[in-house]
Amino acid sequence: MYKLLKQEGRAKRGEFHTVHGVIETPVFMNVGTAAAIKGAVSTVDLYEIGTQVELSNTYHLHVRPGDEVVKKMGGLHKFMAWDRPILTDSGGFQVFSLAKLRKIKEEGVYFNSHIDGKKIFMGPEESMRIQSNLASTIAMAFDECPSSVADRSYVEASVARTARWLKRCKQELQRLNRLEDTINPQQMLFGINQGAIFEDIRTDHAKEISELDLDGYAVGGLAVGESHEQMYHILEVTVPHLPKDKPTYLMGVGTPANILEAVERGVDFFDCVYPSRNGRHGHVYTNQGKMNLFNQKYELDAKPIEEGCQCPACRHYSRAYIRHLLKAKEMLGMRLCVLHNLYFYNTMMEEIRTALDEGRFQSYKEEKLYGMKQIQNIKIL
Repeated sequence: MYKLLKQEGRAKRGEFHTVHGVIETPVFMNVGTAAAIKGAVSTVDLYEIGTQVELSNTYHLHVRPGDEVVKKMGGLHKFMAWDRPILTDSGGFQVFSLAKLRKIKEEGVYFNSHIDGKKIFMGPEESMRIQSNLASTIAMAFDECPSSVADRSYVEASVARTARWLKRCKQELQRLNRLEDTINPQQMLFGINQGAIFEDIRTDHAKEISELDLDGYAVGGLAVGESHEQMYHILEVTVPHLPKDKPTYLMGVGTPANILEAVERGVDFFDCVYPSRNGRHGHVYTNQGKMNLFNQKYELDAKPIEEGCQCPACRHYSRAYIRHLLKAKEMLGMRLCVLHNLYFYNTMMEEIRTALDEGRFQSYKEEKLYGMKQIQNIKIL
């Protein structure tokens, strides 16, 4: 159940009640693709850095270790020792981005595993069964993510199929939730809005899926090649056609600036690999912008990554030491950078919630964006 606590313009401040606890929104979900955050970050660490929701990947866990294995181990929460909410994405994006050879049919998608080439079939029902075995808090509907540069006729056919698949997902999850051996019979379902950068396809699809009365709604197929301006425009025209009394999730986005802009346009949930991926390459986020700790100017820098930051890296270690670890290819260097970045994101979301509570989100957003432009950024993911 989603409870809207406050609004400032279109920006929403809410609470989402789940079987694994209450999610305070807006929220950033920390991405643990294969049931772990890349960079040697444990679930114990996730508690310390203020993580509310962990996100795992249906496709990757289906391929390895196998969703049946996870089910036998008591579900994903027990398997990875995490008792807060978990969202599993449907596997659709990975099927379309990783598979070199695939055939899309009405029943689903035939493709080859990116690990061993083994033939796999996945459709709406299969995705729901895998996610039910994983027993996540929130399951995502199986969809196709068409390219942002696909032509209109392709996008129209793709979105129509995604809408049909969504109805099958809903029906199958309801069936699975009634089975006696289902680990989480209260598993929720979020539908996904698609339509590339075609306004009318997006809005028509949003209206259509809103009628299904799902637990939440995602906007997918953005941050896949279109400009930031196009992404913001699609959010502006699409989000108003999704239910205001349900959470809205912008998939795979993004930079701190992207998140601030999307919150302003009514988005509640976010996920992105940027903080962990950038951290593993020595790129860290601060309130003055992004830093590359490989730069020689940090060789003798005794300061923490960011003064006043309470993350495990900044409380104990200097920029010079972390730079040394990175240069020496010690895993601890990557780990500390990832912890810092995730803490930065989680803390920013907490600041956003406080600003919305206090009716000053607009001024907070402007100050945050201004501050983060103070360091000359390098162009990275």
